[in-house]
Amino acid sequence: MNQARGETMSASESSQSPTPNVFESAWAARLVHARWLVRAPIGLYRARLGFLLGSRFLMLEHTGRKSGARRYVVLEVIDRPRPGTYMVPSAFGNRAQWIRNVRADPHVRVYTGRRRAVPAVARLLTAGEAAAVLAKYEHKHPRAYKSIGSVLEAAIGAPLNSLPVIALELADVPAGKAGPE
Repeated sequence: MNQARGETMSASESSQSPTPNVFESAWAARLVHARWLVRAPIGLYRARLGFLLGSRFLMLEHTGRKSGARRYVVLEVIDRPRPGTYMVPSAFGNRAQWIRNVRADPHVRVYTGRRRAVPAVARLLTAGEAAAVLAKYEHKHPRAYKSIGSVLEAAIGAPLNSLPVIALELADVPAGKAGPE
């Protein structure tokens, strides 16, 4: 209902809004910053239930650049260009602690599905490489890119296509073999 004019909209009219609801994006952007929510999937991987999140997620174990302690983060996989290689974006850009830690020490471990602690090396893609990977993701998953994109853009205050992307190369995948799931 448009309270200013006392008009109502049908369900089809309200779903055809050309612009996303700014308040919904702002609320979702604040929710993305809720530490307890974004860390919840780590418990699934620790309990060997990471497979419940499917093949679009992995858990990355990295080393704190100052503390030297093991740190964990669950990330979305946006591409698998070849067996044993995962492309993951940093949803909070270069401010994310995990990306800062990985830049300091690229030797990490990756948990996927039921598989635990596979050694890997992380490589920061160039801006051009990252833009190409994000464009491919947008083409393959346009609805997810659009809905998640508006939330992340509100959260980081930058366009989604400017996110840094990390390539994770697993150490135990022989050439020509399928990577771990």
